[in-house]
Amino acid sequence: DTLWDLAIAEVEKRENPDDDGKRVEVWEKSVLFMGNKNGGKTTIILRCLEREEIPKPTLALEYTFGRRARRHNAPKDVAHFWELGGGTSLLDLIRIPITSNNIRSFAAVLVLDLSKPNELWTTMEKLLQVTRNHVNKILSKLEKTNAEVATEIKQRMRNNLQRDHPDYELVDPFPIPLVIIGSKYDIFHEFDSEMRKIISKTLRFVSHYYGASLVFTSKSEALLLKARVLINHLAFGYDKSKSVSVDHSKPLFIPAGLDSLSQIGPPPASDSDIGKMRANTPLELWKKVFEKTFPPKNFCDLQDTKDPAQDLQYAEYEVDVMRAQKNQELEQYKRNASKSWKEMDFDSD
Repeated sequence: DTLWDLAIAEVEKRENPDDDGKRVEVWEKSVLFMGNKNGGKTTIILRCLEREEIPKPTLALEYTFGRRARRHNAPKDVAHFWELGGGTSLLDLIRIPITSNNIRSFAAVLVLDLSKPNELWTTMEKLLQVTRNHVNKILSKLEKTNAEVATEIKQRMRNNLQRDHPDYELVDPFPIPLVIIGSKYDIFHEFDSEMRKIISKTLRFVSHYYGASLVFTSKSEALLLKARVLINHLAFGYDKSKSVSVDHSKPLFIPAGLDSLSQIGPPPASDSDIGKMRANTPLELWKKVFEKTFPPKNFCDLQDTKDPAQDLQYAEYEVDVMRAQKNQELEQYKRNASKSWKEMDFDSD
């Protein structure tokens, strides 16, 4: 048999009914990981895929995948994992993995470094805003070409909350499934109790407002396992956990739809301070309260970005030798050109 014969036979085997008489269906999901630079995104992905590898710095946008079988002898489902590097410096790359072809099976994971609260809101706001704008553009186009799919996607996100939930009309669900991970909990746990409370309550509000799941994690295997539960739900359709931990003195774990504004409480500020803050939306009010305690730090994700051509993990001897040669030729050309201009006799008239 040729390779094509074998491929055709494999496809026919997958499409034939299984022992129960049901058609075997292979799922494909896509998940975009984004967040703080050096926030632990790669480590989380590797642990989810059960790979014993040493994490390397992510350059631009990287891709990997994982496969899981829902039961014995069943075809393996595929999850495409995309990771955006550079923190908020490469926002334009978000549009590459999210397309109209995969929007129905796409999800996002936002990893926020709990040890850097002064960068937390800015990072979260920029990444979620750009992602949301891009997804909404796709949905607007879908409404003209396939209104049924666009409506299904929007309704799916509303269904994270039961219709009888008291906050059903008060939240603004993110257009695709979202998990927010607070990383480096081991450092965060050493913070002052009041600081931890403000950060925890704020992230609970943001997650609930967007219809997202929230989990705090670190390099601890037990905490990474909790993050894996939520990510495996997005990537492979595993059962959604119903356990909840909302105590701000412990790592938070709150699956989407299992929190409420009444349990979260008001923004952590005095009534007089809140009265002085001009905010048009609840989200804006929480932002002002949070940034009063943790003023946004002026930082640039690009300032520590190395030239990819000098990164040893991408070294290729033949390519690097040729590049060095071309660089030398370019410098020689510049010197010759400069000399030619200097020797040129311009007519003063």
